[in-house]
Amino acid sequence: MKNIAIFASGSGSNARKIMEYFADRNDVSVQLVVSNRSDAGVLKIAESFGVDSIVIQRQTFYETEDVLSVLNKYEITLVVLAGFLWLVPQYLVETYIGKIINIHPALLPKYGGKGMHGMHVHEAVKNANEVESGITIHFVNDHYDEGQIIFQARCQLSPTDAPEDIARKVLQLEHKHYPEVINQLLHRF
Repeated sequence: MKNIAIFASGSGSNARKIMEYFADRNDVSVQLVVSNRSDAGVLKIAESFGVDSIVIQRQTFYETEDVLSVLNKYEITLVVLAGFLWLVPQYLVETYIGKIINIHPALLPKYGGKGMHGMHVHEAVKNANEVESGITIHFVNDHYDEGQIIFQARCQLSPTDAPEDIARKVLQLEHKHYPEVINQLLHRF
């Protein structure tokens, strides 16, 4: 069995798509959701799918290896970041080399880095008058959005698209491709 842990800070729409995608599989299971916010919508989604969840505190995450102990307990194969806003600490990156992935709502290396998440990204894309945007799925290292790119998908933008329109187009790509790329990656392990 290949076990997934999803790290998320927000509403959890990507987490939901991943849980739906793997719900009927007997070789892959979403075992755990880890959030840094006790009010994150993703926690309710995890509960609705019968997936265990934990809420972590910043000090614990960065100053202890308690999270690693929890991941080991659940025998996690792949860590999937889905809107998780904290930088992953070195001890996790080193333990899960090539086994932590993130999805970014833009075509990296453009519009990445600290503070570039959610609507901030789409506003920057709009302000730059880009004709396309998209998603980047990449391995996680110890810098925001700098890990090796695994997959990108693009969408065309119209000059009349507002940041909210760009967000909708990009989210459609996220929901379509993230579970598929996770599935492909799991075949490598």
